[in-house]
Amino acid sequence: MDLPDTMRAIEISEPGGPEVLRETLRPVPVPGAGQVVVRMAYAGVNRPDALQRAGAYDPPPGASDLPGLEGAGTIVALGAGVTRWKIGDQVCALFPGGAYAEHALTDAGQVLPVPAGMGLREAACLPETFFTVWSNVFMRGGLQAGERFLVHGGSSGIGTTAIQLANIFGARVFTTAGSSEKCAACEELGAERAINYRDEDFVKVVQGEGGANLILDMVGGAYLPRNLKALAEDGRLVQIAFLQGPKVEVNFAPLMVRRLTITGSTLRPQSDAAKARIAQALEREVWPHLTAGRIAPVMDSEFMLAEAPKAHARMESSAHIGKIVLKIAS
Repeated sequence: MDLPDTMRAIEISEPGGPEVLRETLRPVPVPGAGQVVVRMAYAGVNRPDALQRAGAYDPPPGASDLPGLEGAGTIVALGAGVTRWKIGDQVCALFPGGAYAEHALTDAGQVLPVPAGMGLREAACLPETFFTVWSNVFMRGGLQAGERFLVHGGSSGIGTTAIQLANIFGARVFTTAGSSEKCAACEELGAERAINYRDEDFVKVVQGEGGANLILDMVGGAYLPRNLKALAEDGRLVQIAFLQGPKVEVNFAPLMVRRLTITGSTLRPQSDAAKARIAQALEREVWPHLTAGRIAPVMDSEFMLAEAPKAHARMESSAHIGKIVLKIAS
């Protein structure tokens, strides 16, 4: 397939707010060994994109400086050694960067088929959130059926995904959200109890249920010591972001007495091999549920590629419920 030399893309003109995102022309990427180029139909918008825009989340070495970590479209070029995929396959994929563009490059191991019956718009919202939730809640956090699971920010892309996956694999799901509307949406997705953090103390609510066996947190800051109080004995806290900052004073004595575990991860810096292992687990364990329609991404809003600043403003307003996407293909 003949590719154009240049493509439309969104670049970060300088560190700052949503207004620093601007449309530009860039060379179409060329795949190296083990890589594929995807002609993008949609790209998901995620918090790490905003962190990168603000100058706080640099791309890994060798990755595109353009924002965008997930999306869906059609494979248009294959690097040497790629055997599973062929030109014309419709896929969704995790990207090390560069998804806010008409063409994007990634390792073939981070590519997944679009679930049967699902459109590219919805499929674009799967990789970043599902990779993150599966690797942290199930692989790292070891969530088991019957355990009490608390996820903060239940109406976010990560939260709506975590609620659905934990519920379908048999956990008791609790979550926090900032409005009655968001709490209702979380309970419709399978949360046993959605706690409006503006009105209730999640620590008391969860302690009343025996404590959480596992907590997934992206808030940090003052939530860190409160999370430890909310854990049951032998409980695990998995940290994936710090919206309120990474530094806080914590008394670690209960950690030993109650045998608690604190862990966490970021997805982007992990090796291609590690991300490929997550992709394989997702395709085996989760994709059948997506294909059957038992779970699905929750969609909030859609913006055109050139409207990336508006998409970021929407995300940072925290008014959204579910995923925000950029439509790239005209």
